[in-house]
Amino acid sequence: MSGHLQIQPFSKQVQGSIQIPGSKSLTNRALILAALANGKTLLEGCLFSEDTEIMSDALSRLGIKVERDKEKRTIEVTGNGANFKVKEAELFVGNAGTAARFLTAMLCLFAGGTYHLDGTPAMRKRPMQGLLLTLRKLGAQITFHEEEGHFPFTLETMGLPGGIWDVDASQSSQILSALLIAAPLAREAVQLKLTGETVSKPFVKMTVDMMKDFGAKISGDGLSTTIIEPIESYAAKASLQIEPDATAASYFMMLPGLVGGHVKLPGLNQTMLQGDIGFEAVLREIGMNLEFSNGSMMSSSTKLKLQGGNFDFNPISDTFLTMAAAAPLLKGPTHIYGIAHTRKQETDRVHAMATELRKLGQRVDETEDSLRIIPDLDALKVRAVKKPEIETYSDHRVAMSFGILGSYDLLGDGSPWLKILDPNCCAKTFPDFFVKLKALLQASLHS
Repeated sequence: MSGHLQIQPFSKQVQGSIQIPGSKSLTNRALILAALANGKTLLEGCLFSEDTEIMSDALSRLGIKVERDKEKRTIEVTGNGANFKVKEAELFVGNAGTAARFLTAMLCLFAGGTYHLDGTPAMRKRPMQGLLLTLRKLGAQITFHEEEGHFPFTLETMGLPGGIWDVDASQSSQILSALLIAAPLAREAVQLKLTGETVSKPFVKMTVDMMKDFGAKISGDGLSTTIIEPIESYAAKASLQIEPDATAASYFMMLPGLVGGHVKLPGLNQTMLQGDIGFEAVLREIGMNLEFSNGSMMSSSTKLKLQGGNFDFNPISDTFLTMAAAAPLLKGPTHIYGIAHTRKQETDRVHAMATELRKLGQRVDETEDSLRIIPDLDALKVRAVKKPEIETYSDHRVAMSFGILGSYDLLGDGSPWLKILDPNCCAKTFPDFFVKLKALLQASLHS
């Protein structure tokens, strides 16, 4: 795929089924937990992407046996009971927030280690301070080589004591999840206290649920004062099925609302560990039809004109971009709030979406915590004639969200009108996103 991609609109209603890849959040949490277990754990339905490759490679560098089978979508991890053999290593975390935070906390469990960590220029700007401050208080020696509180840095580890762990996770729930995962392997029981609020709370629940599945003894929900009892190691599991990625599914959940028709999404259900399945409630509110049956979701258009509205996306913030990109085609304004923390993710997502939507002739009111998008279909059509280019800022979610908008047959003749720059940035979590979107288009044309 070249440095840009013209999106081919759907000239017929979408009809088909899409197998969504495994969840990045679940795959990377499972990799860490399996590495800290004693024995073999087989992970099935895994995501194979840039972020999970970074995590797998880092564990391999630390002496953990990680066997990957991309064709079968399985990863077998042989944990060594939380006793890493490698006491000095250089680890590159790319722009993978889960790898950056989870690995940093995990490394601090081992006494006498020296680990050098770095990431991409974007990762060097992302929030780490809350995690690093707590780890320093618990005895880790951290030497920063550029900006204080950010990558690159060197960790000199001493193991982690029990007692009270205070953590500021206001900028990222991954900071809290990283400490939760490490806590059962501290020398004594841990009382983990959250100072203030955190964001994306469903991801914390996901972490706690997975920890319990691997044998952790936890009293509390991770969001208030939580007591974690010490264990020798996590318990290996014969097999663990990774759910399809609910965030990645959001793009195909939205698609029928813009182009008509229906899409079946196998493996999605209302009891998933992933909070982002809650995006379906937002879609119902704007006028779409979503049904769960036999272990699948069916997302369908209705005869209603989709309606904008007011939506708190804080619990499901990774999906706000899907809604924002679709907003030019909705009736009335779309107000999205609770998203200030997304300014410090792969890019400043709030500003990125505002900038690209304005490029398409839309009025966007931007605050620190929100976007209010006032649709203007006529202006969108005027801009479409010149084939506007969407800058993706190396952010997979920007690329995929606007890919769905470009699937709408805006000019009425099936001709492409929207160009996505750097579509390969989707490799982070969904490497074949545009391939699957095109396959769905072809299936719809021949149905």
